[in-house]
Amino acid sequence: MRDAHRLASRIWPTYSDPSSRRDFTLPQLFACLVVREMLKLSYRKTEALLRDTPNWLSEIGMSRAPDHNTLWRAFGQLLMLRKVNSMLDLLANLFADEQLLVQLSNKPLTIDSTCFERRHRSRHYDRVCRKMKLDDGQKYANRPVKPTPEEVNRSRSHKVRQLPKLALAVASGCHLILAARAHIGNGSDQPDFEPLLYHSWRRAPRVSTVVADAGYDSEQNHRIARLDMGVRSIIPARIGRPTTKQPLGRYRRLMKQRFASQADRKRYGQRAQSETVNSMMKRNFGDALRSVLPKRRKQEMLLRSLTHDLLLWCAR
Repeated sequence: MRDAHRLASRIWPTYSDPSSRRDFTLPQLFACLVVREMLKLSYRKTEALLRDTPNWLSEIGMSRAPDHNTLWRAFGQLLMLRKVNSMLDLLANLFADEQLLVQLSNKPLTIDSTCFERRHRSRHYDRVCRKMKLDDGQKYANRPVKPTPEEVNRSRSHKVRQLPKLALAVASGCHLILAARAHIGNGSDQPDFEPLLYHSWRRAPRVSTVVADAGYDSEQNHRIARLDMGVRSIIPARIGRPTTKQPLGRYRRLMKQRFASQADRKRYGQRAQSETVNSMMKRNFGDALRSVLPKRRKQEMLLRSLTHDLLLWCAR
């Protein structure tokens, strides 16, 4: 909480407006939100916890706990994309000063995405649904009628459009998140490759190799990485329908040949480090989001990325 407040003081102004009530500063509220995310609490439970720990509040200069409505409003105001990127810039600089990003010269940058649940469901609920062969949201007492294929496709399409997805660029040597992009809807991963790689390359100039799964496969992404940024890209050429023909693009054809001979097996194996970060975030912060609105769900995923980096900084 102290480190979150200290670092936030370098990013956010003290108050959002000259005519603010000045009960709490923006860095203080950000530190409270980090505690809320780390402990997987609601706004009301966070307020109750802070009331019971006045010594925590005194560490960051607070005389009383903020109201849960204050925390809710601060969440939407603080976690704007521009400020989140500024915090990621600051954390990357701190890790670079501590020589923790030196390994990027011989260990690759890994890019991957993961999806979160829209709401919390207990394991008991899932187990009973599987046992009774119930669909999501149906009551136990009503045995469902087998849906038609059209109904199944319609339901799946609606769920996919509402699915929260977080794409991350991770330094495989220290598990630091260098760039993050949040979406609502499980669409293609390909458009996320360029902004993730660019911001990572800007924050950590030692990036020499980037690895990603087949969802990011495209000739354009290879050209952006290799020609524009001078970063060697390793992406399996498996997008599209299965075929025995060689890809038309130069770099996709090169990837096809190198993966067939397992020339990049060791480097591509480091892609598992991004899966490790996804697992760390879901084990530490939960696999379900607490927000309801799509905008706040994206902000919550970005806050989890910042909280993950802050925990790494505290445990360095």
